[in-house]
Amino acid sequence: MLRFTTDDIPAQDRFEHWRETRGRNLFGVTIELDREKRGDFSGHFTAEAYGGAIVSELQASAYRVSRTPQDIARLSSDSLLLGWQIEGGGWMETGRRAALHRIDSGAFTVGHSEQTYSGTPNTDRRFLWRMIKIPLAGCDFAPPLADLASQPICAAWLRPVTALFLAIGARDAVLPDPAAGIDAIGRLALVATGRLPHHAPENRAALRLALLQAARAILRRDLDRPDLSPSLVARELGVSPRQLHILFEPSGLSFARTLTGFRLERALRLLLHRQERTVADIAYACGFDSLATFYRAFRAAYGMTPLDMRAMPPAVV
Repeated sequence: MLRFTTDDIPAQDRFEHWRETRGRNLFGVTIELDREKRGDFSGHFTAEAYGGAIVSELQASAYRVSRTPQDIARLSSDSLLLGWQIEGGGWMETGRRAALHRIDSGAFTVGHSEQTYSGTPNTDRRFLWRMIKIPLAGCDFAPPLADLASQPICAAWLRPVTALFLAIGARDAVLPDPAAGIDAIGRLALVATGRLPHHAPENRAALRLALLQAARAILRRDLDRPDLSPSLVARELGVSPRQLHILFEPSGLSFARTLTGFRLERALRLLLHRQERTVADIAYACGFDSLATFYRAFRAAYGMTPLDMRAMPPAVV
């Protein structure tokens, strides 16, 4: 993984270094910031190869950014760009027709790397931006995309796309392999923009994979609820309970086993790191409906009781 921070650069040189080294030479963009604000600038950047794509994250002081025809000529790349505005926001003017889009926190954008754009922040607060760059050479799912100006996807697609974005690179993600995850999010993004048909088998499979990540995120979020059921999760995702169960089939773990596994993981952490809490308190806090159910599940998973696990020396655990 490539990591960079301006923290080790003198304050008066940070913005200039970021603009030239990270903006102009690495991303092929033009960055501008009012001179009186440059002394307070700071930025952090990471990038790693994943499944044939590049996944990067930027966190920095707000600035104006554009990709001009000159930038494209200097640093071209036939790639699909998927961007997630996690924090911050502003206005983005894109493409030859100069369409203007408002980009709020949480927005997800899709576009081709050879399209021009300019972005202006609507706040002086720092921004957090994640991007997946998918080279299109040899990519079998993408139609011609050179005319795809960057645009935000509609709200109906945000949940599955965001869930799959979060799963890419995550250690506990349920993805067939990195390349399959990149293929799926590329397909899903193009379905969301109308560039690929929703009904094609490969694209429907991409949606199912994304909805599985979204379902797992709900289980982690709400595992403390004893009443957390397939019906509740299915309703939140807008699918039927039967469809929800089908989502879990490729993972090899059912809805119930996945939820129990998440609850046990959290219970184990609490047992080891929150010694002041009783076993019963931990069991109920993790969504188990009875102490007996918790003990049975814990012993089946770890081969010992919760109290035996807590009594073990840290080096052994």
